[in-house]
Amino acid sequence: MRYFVTGGAGFIGSNLVDRLLQGGHEVVAYDTLSTGQPEFLRLAHRSAHFRLVHGDILELATLTQAMKQCEFVFHLAANADVRFGTQHPSKDLEQNTLGTFNVLEAMRANALQGIAFASTGSVYGEPEIFPTPEDAPFPRQTSLYGASKLAAEGLIEAYCEGFGFRSYIFRFVSILGERYTHGHVFDFYKQLLEHPDRLYVLGNGKQRKSYLYIQDCIDAMLLAIEKVQGEVHIFNLGTAEYCEVDDSIGWICDYLRVSPQRIYRGGERGWVGDSPFIFLDCSRIQGLGWRPRLSIREGVIRTVQYLAQNPWVLERRQ
Repeated sequence: MRYFVTGGAGFIGSNLVDRLLQGGHEVVAYDTLSTGQPEFLRLAHRSAHFRLVHGDILELATLTQAMKQCEFVFHLAANADVRFGTQHPSKDLEQNTLGTFNVLEAMRANALQGIAFASTGSVYGEPEIFPTPEDAPFPRQTSLYGASKLAAEGLIEAYCEGFGFRSYIFRFVSILGERYTHGHVFDFYKQLLEHPDRLYVLGNGKQRKSYLYIQDCIDAMLLAIEKVQGEVHIFNLGTAEYCEVDDSIGWICDYLRVSPQRIYRGGERGWVGDSPFIFLDCSRIQGLGWRPRLSIREGVIRTVQYLAQNPWVLERRQ
């Protein structure tokens, strides 16, 4: 199989590229390299079955040309800058929604009909049902990121109905692990290197979140695509547990052997649109036989270990 991976030099994308190549497939990665890292594709470049195309999903002609002769799309490229969405409202619309439209149009031009889409548990806003199932009623959207991803889901579903596409929509919790370059573990680790005596925390530390290790995430996606046929399939991807932000801070501090003063800012939410409780019902993907191998705590520690072993990641994000 020849796969096309948008955002292929990113955190999730590059790990997926490696797994696909290990499975004996051909892979075309498509990335602007604005946030993706060429170093993440060092192993992939050793394979004769890999090709990197430097391009933007907003450039439809370039995207369409790059997708030629591919058979299935993993669409992972997106603006993941959730926290600062209100500072640049057009970015989520352009990169997440309009970019997805371009991916679908490039697929149509190349007669591709299979797509896996990286959506988010943020589409549930602040739900009333926990753990939250895929068919939960949607509350009002609370973040521009979540709203743009939900709009992209709608486009994908409409293309499935109108053009016979087959889609797999994966609503992730936050993903952790090797090649992780943004998020709370990154921020806390970087702070503690700079000033181990104090830690600034967005929110009150009581926000309850679920996290998933990167390889467990990829296992789930590949399993769903292998086992399930039909037009539209939506899967929550997360663990059967959650933790408070304070728990995660404790694990990181214990590992680093520091005891900083914790300075909380922002009340129960870290930023506008930050949901204080995210916990997804993953029984649908579990029904296919999938189970995460790492706990949230183990995923957090793996992430800290990766950052400690790869200080260049911190330097690149200055």
